[in-house]
Amino acid sequence: MTTELTPAQRIAWLRLLRTDNVGPVTFRQLLNRFGSAEAAIAALPTLSGKSSRTLSVISQSQAEDEMAGLSRYGARLVAQGESDYPPHLLHIAASPPLLTMAGGDRVDWLRTVGVVGARNASSAGVKMTRLLAEELGALGYTVVSGLARGIDAAAHRASLNTGTVAVLAGGFDRIYPDENIPLAHDILDNGGTLLTEMPLGWEPRARDFPRRNRLVSGLSLGIVVVEAAKRSGSLITARLALEQNRDVFAVPGSPLDPRAEGGNALIQQGARLITSARDIVEVLGSADPARSALFDPEWLPDGEFGADEAMPAESDRERLLAALSTTPIEVDELVAQTGIAPATMQILLLELDLGGRIEWSSGQLVALRFS
Repeated sequence: MTTELTPAQRIAWLRLLRTDNVGPVTFRQLLNRFGSAEAAIAALPTLSGKSSRTLSVISQSQAEDEMAGLSRYGARLVAQGESDYPPHLLHIAASPPLLTMAGGDRVDWLRTVGVVGARNASSAGVKMTRLLAEELGALGYTVVSGLARGIDAAAHRASLNTGTVAVLAGGFDRIYPDENIPLAHDILDNGGTLLTEMPLGWEPRARDFPRRNRLVSGLSLGIVVVEAAKRSGSLITARLALEQNRDVFAVPGSPLDPRAEGGNALIQQGARLITSARDIVEVLGSADPARSALFDPEWLPDGEFGADEAMPAESDRERLLAALSTTPIEVDELVAQTGIAPATMQILLLELDLGGRIEWSSGQLVALRFS
C-alpha cells in the first residue's frame, strides 16, 4: 500500500531530514515516536536539550526554495512509501526517507542489475561491460550504476536505449565528474533516471561515495563487478550488496592485471563467475529483495512510543554512555546489557544522535563517534 504525502507533509519531511545530525535512521525514529515530521520538528529542542550543540532546522522558505530549484532541473522529491519510490530500497537498512529523482519513463524498478568496476578500465573491460549491459537490456533488465568514469560510464552508455539509472554522490546540480554531465543528459533524454539522496548544491566528498554505493546495490537485485582493484569502491559496493542480501557476480580477469585482483578475489570468496548476461539472469530469476530484514529494527515498532512519555533519568544516560564504545553494538544487546527499557533507549539514542555523539552502522548497530 502506498501513501502520497501532501505538499505540507513533503515540506516538513524535507525540513526534518535537512536538520543537523538527522540521517535516515534518526528520521525514522523521530517519525515513529512523534507520528509526523511536524511534531518531530517541534520536539527537537527538548530532545537535543542535553547537547551543547544547537540544532539547525531549515526554514519553511528554505525548503520551498530547494523544491523550486529541483523543479527547475526537472527533478522531484519522492518519499519513502510513495508509489514512485524504488521498491527494492524498502528492503535495505537506512533507506533514504526522501530521494531526488528525474526521468524514469524507460525504467523497470523490479528488474534491475547493478554494474560497477574500475575507473581506469581496460579496453577489454569496457567492451565486456558494453556486451553485458546491452544483453541485460535486451533481456528486459534496467542497468544501475554510479556515473563514474570507466566501467560505470560504459554501462550507462550501453543501456541508454533500454533503461539505465545513474546514482549521484552529490546534489542534482553537482554531477561528478564533469565529463559525464553530457552522459547524464543523455540518460534523461532516453527515459533513464538520475537519482540522489543529497540536497541541491551538495558537492560530493570522499565519504559520500560509499553512501552512493549502498544505493547502487540497494536498487539492484544483484551487483556485477567487471574490473576492480584489490581495494576499490567497487569492492565496497560488493560488500554492501552482500549485507543487503543481494547476489554478487564477477567477471574473471588476468592474474597479471591489477584491475582484475578485486574481481578474482570475489570469485575466490564465493561470488558467481559470469561470462554473459544470461549467467546473471538465470540467478536473478529467483532473487527476492524482501528476504532481507526491512528497515525498521524490531525494537522500534510503529506506534509503541507516545510523545508525552517521561524523559529518561540521568542515571539511564550514564548507564548507556558507560555501555557504549567506538565498537558498533546491536541495540537489542544494549537493552539487554543496561536493563534500560526499549522506549527509554529510543529517547536516549535520539538525544545522543542529535547531539552528534553516536553514529549508526547498517541501520541497527550504534557506536560512539571518534572524538
